[in-house]
Amino acid sequence: MGTIVSKSFWHKYHERYHQLRSHVCIGLDSQLDKLPLCLKDTVNPIRDFNLSIIKATQDYATAYKPNLAFYLSDGLRGLAALYETVASIPPEIPVILDCKVGDIGSTMAAYSRAFFKDLKVDAITINPLMGADVLKPILELDTSFAFVLALTSNPSASDFFHEQRLKLAIPRWLEDYPVERLGAVVGATQVADLQAMRQSMPDRLFLVPGVGAQGGDLQAVLNYAIADKAEPRILINSSRGIIFASSDEDYATAAKEAARRLFEACKQI
Repeated sequence: MGTIVSKSFWHKYHERYHQLRSHVCIGLDSQLDKLPLCLKDTVNPIRDFNLSIIKATQDYATAYKPNLAFYLSDGLRGLAALYETVASIPPEIPVILDCKVGDIGSTMAAYSRAFFKDLKVDAITINPLMGADVLKPILELDTSFAFVLALTSNPSASDFFHEQRLKLAIPRWLEDYPVERLGAVVGATQVADLQAMRQSMPDRLFLVPGVGAQGGDLQAVLNYAIADKAEPRILINSSRGIIFASSDEDYATAAKEAARRLFEACKQI
């Protein structure tokens, strides 16, 4: 029996995109106190919610992105939910763990082992402020991928990305690294900077949060952040706008419809 070779995130992303022609990344920000009441008394509400959401939305998803914080907040049960969630996602759909870690040496190596080797996600988000030491343990793993915070969607992003001009420094820093290993997080709410960010990183895969509940401008993203029509190199993430489209028993059906609407809206390019 031959050895099974794991596919890299880059490979899985391209296969999935060309199969679906979808830019949709669904954020599994499964906040316990926002789950439908019909799940509150189950053994593991987050797990049960996620499994239903994944089953309902997978025809539109090029990737899924669970946010680590919402699983840690439910303790051991939440961690069990995270592991079962990742394991339940069809293997052809890449998984991005939104963890925003960024440390050095053995600490970053431990994060990398935990997330890529044990949890078995395909990519993670990272904070690059501690420099190249953050990347070394990730790049030592052949199939790993990381999205570097380049310009985030939150209002106080101005504290550093704008005022301290990190939005210029980080794209320049990334020029030393292959696009097959590192992407960029660029917030949809940063309309004035979308075109400049794409011009400074023409071939890099963008993960774009902020569409949906955060009010990001989808049309601006489609106009300015696409690399080109043949290879758009963009994942447009919606979390609450899809998974919490309904708080009633029809939550999975409502999530499917919300994912479909985003999928269709993205076809405007």
